[in-house]
Formats: sequence, C-alpha cells, structure tokens
Amino acid sequence: MARKPRSVHTCSECGYSSPKWLGRCPDCGSWGTLVESALAPKAGGAAVAAVSGSVPTGLTPNAPATPITQISGSVATSVPSGIAELDRVLGSGVVPGSVVLMAGEPGVGKSTLLLEVASRWASLSGRKALYVTAEESAGQVRVRAERTGALKETLYLAAESNLDVVFGHVDQVKPSLLIIDSVQTMHAPGVEGVAGGVAQSRAVTAALTTLAKTSGIPILLVGHVTKDGNVAGPRVLEHLVDVVLNFEGDRQSSLRMLRGIKNRFGATDEVGCFEQTAEGIREVPDPSGLFLSHRGRTPDGSAVTVAMDGVRPLLAEVQSLTVDPVAKNPRRVVTGLDTNRVPMVLAVLQARAGERSNEKDAYVATVGGVRITETATDLAVALATWSSLHERPLPPKTVVIGEVGLAGELRRVPNLGRRLAEAARLGYEYAVVPAGEKLTVPGMRVAEASTLREAIALVSQG
Repeated sequence: MARKPRSVHTCSECGYSSPKWLGRCPDCGSWGTLVESALAPKAGGAAVAAVSGSVPTGLTPNAPATPITQISGSVATSVPSGIAELDRVLGSGVVPGSVVLMAGEPGVGKSTLLLEVASRWASLSGRKALYVTAEESAGQVRVRAERTGALKETLYLAAESNLDVVFGHVDQVKPSLLIIDSVQTMHAPGVEGVAGGVAQSRAVTAALTTLAKTSGIPILLVGHVTKDGNVAGPRVLEHLVDVVLNFEGDRQSSLRMLRGIKNRFGATDEVGCFEQTAEGIREVPDPSGLFLSHRGRTPDGSAVTVAMDGVRPLLAEVQSLTVDPVAKNPRRVVTGLDTNRVPMVLAVLQARAGERSNEKDAYVATVGGVRITETATDLAVALATWSSLHERPLPPKTVVIGEVGLAGELRRVPNLGRRLAEAARLGYEYAVVPAGEKLTVPGMRVAEASTLREAIALVSQG
C-alpha cells in the first residue's frame, strides 16, 4: 500500500504549524484556522552534510558575489506612478521589481484606486499596464473604468485566476506594471489546497515575487483582511513583499486614508488622503479643509487644533456641546476622540480652572469623521467645552494646541513648529500653545500659556 505523503497543518492567522489537525490554534487561540498542506521535502546537499558532521559542499553559483561598492543603485530608482498621494506613501514612487501589497476592508475602494493607478501609468508615453482580476469579469471592470475615466489604449485587462495563464499574459503583453486583484483568489497549479488557503497564498505570492525580481516589473497586489483588520493568509505574505499598505476608511465618510505598514524603500509614517466619489477615487492633497466646518468666525463650543497623522499635519475642528443633565448622572458622549481621555480633560477643567463642566451633559466630537487619539488635542477639548459653557466663541482664526496634565498644566507636544506652519499656511493668525517653545511663525501671533487657566484667560481676552 502506498504511503500517504506527509503533511503539516498551518494556522492561517499566525502561521503556527502542527503535525496533526487541531480545532484551536495553541499559539493565537483562533478556532478552525489550521489548514493542511503538503510538507516540504527534506533538505539535501549542504544542509544534510552539515547535520551529519561532514564538510558541506555547495553548488557553483551562476554569478559570483560582487562587492557592494560596485553594484549600481540605479535599478532601485523609483518611478512616479501618476498619483502623488500614492507616491508620497511609497517614498517617491514605484520601485522597479518591487512587490506592493495593498490591504483593506471590502468596499473601501482598493480595486478602484489600483485601476486608477493602472490608467495613470498607461497614460504616460511608452508604458503598458496589465490589470488581472480574479474576482470580477472583464465586463465589470470595463464598466468601472468607463465610469471613472480610466479607459486607455495601453491598459490591458485579463480576467484570470490561474497563475500560469497570468504568466502567459505577461509574456505576451510585456507590461511595465502588473496589478493582481486579488492574491487570495489566485490559484497556483501543482500546489495543494484551495485558493486563499495557506499553501496557495504562499505559493502565489512567492511566484509573483520571483517574477518581479527577475523581470524588473513592479507588481501591485490586492489583499483581503480578516475581521480583526489584519492581512488574510499566513504571516509570511507580509515578509515576502517589499511594501505593505493599508487602505482604510469609514463607510459613513467619503474620506480614505492610505498608510504604510512596511516599506523597504522609505518611511512608514507617511499617509495619503483620498476621497471616494461617484467618479472614482480622487486625491486630496489638502485634507484639512474636510475637517473644518468654517473658515471664518468660530462658533460657540468649537476649537481648531492641528493633529499629526504620521508626519503630516492636519487641521481638525473639535466641537463640544454642554446641556443640563436629564438624568442624575451627567452623560459623556465622545465621537472621534479618545473616550477615556475626554472625561479626564473635563474633570481637570472643573478642578483646576473652576468651570462647572462635570455638572453638565457633554457631547464632544470631531468634524468630518476624522479620528484623533493623540494628547495634543486636550487643549482644544477643554477650550471648546469652556466656550460652550459660557456661550462665547473663541477668537477668529485661532488654533489651540497642547496636552493637559492632571495638575492643570500645559505640556509640550512634538512637531509644534510644523503644526503652526500648516495653520499659518491656511490663514490662521493666532495660536495658543504650551509655554517654553519660543517659536516664531511668519504671519502668526503665538501666545504661550503654562496652565489651562492661563489659556482660558488668553482666549477670553481675544
């Protein structure tokens, strides 16, 4: 009787391996995630010799090792993709031979964005782009391209899920950019398992990575995510690719953010801003306008601050509404801010500044659906609440930045100079910041305060 080939069970969430099937992964605790796949053959040659204690002998390399000083760096020079916000996150553009994995929730706009990338790429002289879809038909993608204005003669489209056939399309078209939508729906012949499984996802990504490195064609991959927001499939996918991007957004908002999780060619603290419209994905080079409900006089209960998203300063508006409580215990409703931080700031406002904020129902929110978690918005929350309590607006064209301590002191925040420069660029003329920075911003009057009480006195004077 033929012996059954040996297999291993691998967790699709964390990559844990077990020789037998288990209902629950011992490493991450997930249920039903262990998938069976064929075990890799035993190592031979030098590896076996090293284990046995004999002198290992290796194979003759095709090309000798080269001193690093003699290797040209021109092969890693980035090429603009045609979308400035994507180039910002990637570093300065698309690097030839790189593999970029873009993950995001269903319906966030990953396919629409990459179709726009392919269209912009194909619109440049001498460039061809090949868009391979395994989730939709060619007609569906054609309808979307027509709606978003992405029809180009040098943009080629193929509806295929067989990886070998995709390689055939690459040989025929010879594109300078390849987009795969998505990596979890591609199937590699000769590899056991279903599409999207551990073995298939690993084999497909490894084959596409090899194609990119040997041909110099940059490849953009669409990746699914789990319910926890992580890239679906084995963790090795993120190790194989060069760049991992996360495309995120709220279903109730048209704003989309592109963030870098891993980038071998640049920093991961950049963020790209896009807006989902009926005509497709639109770049937002100046997103601060989306988070401000006004550009003139500030209404009651409103304060403008500057938050940092990576290295990008974004002006955001914090609004607060205080009313008499209906129940015995005052309510605290927070949207877009840290739900634990806001009640603490309101408590400091009452204890250290003498305001009766804890006796009112307080509704604190940001404008435009932006979410801010950094402590630099503490002062904006406190002054917006003070403005609502007294029904007095803050001075016009004013920004407030600072962290509030439990003793009522104002603490410094990082990148204050960059924040104020962004506010001045958008026309703001007055700023209240923590004391000690001694910054000079052209066109802006900067007032320093050591405590929350001093900050209230500054804005009350105008």
